[in-house]
Amino acid sequence: MTTTSIPPSALQGVRVIEMGQLIAGPFAGKTLADFGAEVIKIEAPGSGDPLRNWRLIQDGTSVWWQVQSRNKRSIALDLRSDEGQDIARQLIAEADVLIENFRPGTLEGWGMSYEALSALNPGLIMLRISGYGQTGPYRDLPGFGAIGEAMGGLRHLTGEPGRVPVRCGISIGDTLAALHGTIGVLLALYHRQAHGGKGQVIDVALHEAVFNVMESLIPEYSAFGAVREAAGSALPGIAPSNAYRCNDGYVLVAGNGDSIFKRLMAAIGRDDLGNDPALADNAGRVKRVAEIDAAIEDWTSPRSVAEVMEVLNGARVPVGKVYTAKDIAEDPHYRARDMILEQPTRDGHVVAVPGVVPKLLGTPGSLRTPAPKLGDDTDAVLREIGLTEQQIAALRERKVVA
Repeated sequence: MTTTSIPPSALQGVRVIEMGQLIAGPFAGKTLADFGAEVIKIEAPGSGDPLRNWRLIQDGTSVWWQVQSRNKRSIALDLRSDEGQDIARQLIAEADVLIENFRPGTLEGWGMSYEALSALNPGLIMLRISGYGQTGPYRDLPGFGAIGEAMGGLRHLTGEPGRVPVRCGISIGDTLAALHGTIGVLLALYHRQAHGGKGQVIDVALHEAVFNVMESLIPEYSAFGAVREAAGSALPGIAPSNAYRCNDGYVLVAGNGDSIFKRLMAAIGRDDLGNDPALADNAGRVKRVAEIDAAIEDWTSPRSVAEVMEVLNGARVPVGKVYTAKDIAEDPHYRARDMILEQPTRDGHVVAVPGVVPKLLGTPGSLRTPAPKLGDDTDAVLREIGLTEQQIAALRERKVVA
């Protein structure tokens, strides 16, 4: 895919000031930027967003940065200085959205409470992402995504029964908070347009974003006193749905629909189970899940992943291999749906990055510009708010900008 032909953008004309760093706030900014919002990222002079230096580095910059900050502009501005805060206020006065994921009270300490900023810009929408939210007894505690995953109930369910809780391998708590924040921004933009032009605050807590996707966890505890526990790769209460060993890896099989179960049993030569009236519905299958899982693995274990997938796909049974990064990068379906895109970097490399989700057919998202180097757009942004070259040079001399 090339970026020479840019389709119309759903959020064209929306200006976002991003003050966050690392994952949650910037992921929300990235999502809005992918759909055409102008996102101006404020970074600390000298160091910038720490994500620039996280994980694997190419020419001094993390390749993760190329995903998280694509389509954004970067201004290096010292928010701890009075002059830097004044410039930030000028930018916010002309913005639609402000994203911040500092500890609660940080902006207030800089004289940038929502009340103060909305007095300058009544239509301002402020997305605030923090560990525990802007209110409540824990609001001042430090909170990262991993802690949100634990408090939200997710970590208790990960891993094998009786073993140490494990993480899923990515910062899912931060990303869930970012997606909830993005939804909030879109709702607030719609409300502002439809109901009089007023902005509002969106208060996203990391643990609440995780908790919101925990399905029946609390209703089951409320109704039955049931505390859901870790179950490895199985899906408790839903059968059969598990990972099954093959002779060269594992496959995931979801045979938990009533008709799917019958097709699955026929495919593995176990019509005795498929036609058993006691297993005709999920409630019956859950009671005998160990027997069913054993029958499936007896069939999968001497076979290859490819053979199992061929047979079960032919029987219209949901089945999937456990993909690695290599599998994803080489998969034709990912490529066909533009989910692996080639993106140039500011240093002249080309890096494969995830495509844009969700897919809007009328106003799709796109990759327009590579992730910026620190302060790439400082001068241009300052000129846009009316500063002269002499004023910019003086701010640079005082290390307010870089």
